Amino acid sequence: MLQQLEKAIGYEFRDKSLLATALVHSSFSNEHKKEQIPNNERLEFLGDAALELASSRYLYDHFPNEPEGTLSRRRASIVCEPSLARCARAVGLGRHLQLGKGEEKNNGRERDSLLSDAFEAVIGAILLDGGFEAAERFVCRFVMEKMTDNPVYSDSKTKLQETVQGSLADAISYETLSETGPEHDKVFTVEVKIGGVTYGTGSGHNKKIAEQVAAAQALNRLKEETGNRL
Repeated sequence: MLQQLEKAIGYEFRDKSLLATALVHSSFSNEHKKEQIPNNERLEFLGDAALELASSRYLYDHFPNEPEGTLSRRRASIVCEPSLARCARAVGLGRHLQLGKGEEKNNGRERDSLLSDAFEAVIGAILLDGGFEAAERFVCRFVMEKMTDNPVYSDSKTKLQETVQGSLADAISYETLSETGPEHDKVFTVEVKIGGVTYGTGSGHNKKIAEQVAAAQALNRLKEETGNRL
């Protein structure tokens, strides 16, 4: 069962007990007090801190021209309960949780709050098992790169096309600069040009994500050039 989840999240634990603990809700441990089964709350605490740092660094690197206030709003829109719950559902986290009878009866496996907490606990477990770099890779792949599904970030390519009017709109081009990493975990870097001039670069685990990030950077640069009148 744990192997299925490890495959879904792209990380194999050396200490399987960390992942097992990340999946234990307090309602389950309360119903099994004699067994003294630890719940995931401490791992959630740790994962929350790792998530904040990893997401902050991702935004800092990918949006170099944005002020602190804008970066904070971006982070808040991504690292929030509904967003993390969507990420948890994407890897099928709910079906692996250990819940008490009450939570099970009340459809706890589908509750946003419970799923988001467990997702943060998984981040904490990865941090302890593989270090911050492993946790950061997980956050980038399964949280930050999902920003293309968030209305705040969705379809930056279309927005860029709409923003660049006239003949220049036909001169928007995307070029893959590099493909790095193993076949199952590639990272693509793409640049977007407008009229032959590079306006943004982006990276992601597929070309679509990389292009969206590059387009978002291009939009930010265009806003700066026009005094935020776009």
